[in-house]
Amino acid sequence: MNAPSRPTPALDFKSATLYALRLVLHSHEQAAIEAELTQRMDHAGSLFRQEPIVIDARLLEQSPNWPWLLELLRRQQLPVIGVLAEGTLLDDAQAAGLTAVDTAAERPARAPVAEENADRDQTASAHAGSVQGKPAAPKKQAATNTMPVPDTAASATGEQSATDTPLSADTLVINRPLRSGQRIYARNGDLIVVGMVSQGAEVIADGNIHVYGPLRGKAMAGARGNPSARIFTTCLEPELVAIAGVYRVVENALEPDVHQRAALIQLDGEHLRITALNT
Repeated sequence: MNAPSRPTPALDFKSATLYALRLVLHSHEQAAIEAELTQRMDHAGSLFRQEPIVIDARLLEQSPNWPWLLELLRRQQLPVIGVLAEGTLLDDAQAAGLTAVDTAAERPARAPVAEENADRDQTASAHAGSVQGKPAAPKKQAATNTMPVPDTAASATGEQSATDTPLSADTLVINRPLRSGQRIYARNGDLIVVGMVSQGAEVIADGNIHVYGPLRGKAMAGARGNPSARIFTTCLEPELVAIAGVYRVVENALEPDVHQRAALIQLDGEHLRITALNT
């Protein structure tokens, strides 16, 4: 006689790890917050749309207008999943419907590897995933800033074809130019693009980015906080470059020694350093 089958449960609880962007507030003033957020989202294009957000209000002495802030983030397509706050700020945030989270929402760090393995380096950095206050500006015409970078996307977005080759478990090779509006993300490894990255296209990698052609769009290396990640290109004329959350918007032409030249981009402390490659 067959035993009666057990009904399938309607739900279950399972463990999960969720990475989120941490939006660090340095001011409670509505005008200042809206102006800064609008500028940064305009510069970043679609890179941060629909990324989960944890609001970090621990640096504030006065609560912002929480309902207004939540509506502002909603309009920018930044879903809020919780808040880091203390005391009356936390009470006010919870009264507005926010859920308190702990620092587990912040990105964990991993141990660094040797310098000779820098091209495979996967070191994590605690500062990635936060929005810092004052931008560092090594060049007058193009400021360097720190802002969160995506870490919840799928392994790659945008169109892919049979010519897109996973060179190894850690490297994604795109064997074609990328058009405006296309976005490619190499998760847990490097990205190689054999062709042009057009203006309006976006390339993202947790490791290094190599572009064998003109880089005219946006390039983000070290997307999960790897400060040793680098960007290489045979022709540099980008809209935006970033490494481990430190980014530089290029509104005007770069310096003559690197503009439309083969170049290397890497982090030097909290600044991006762009070096021409002799070819």
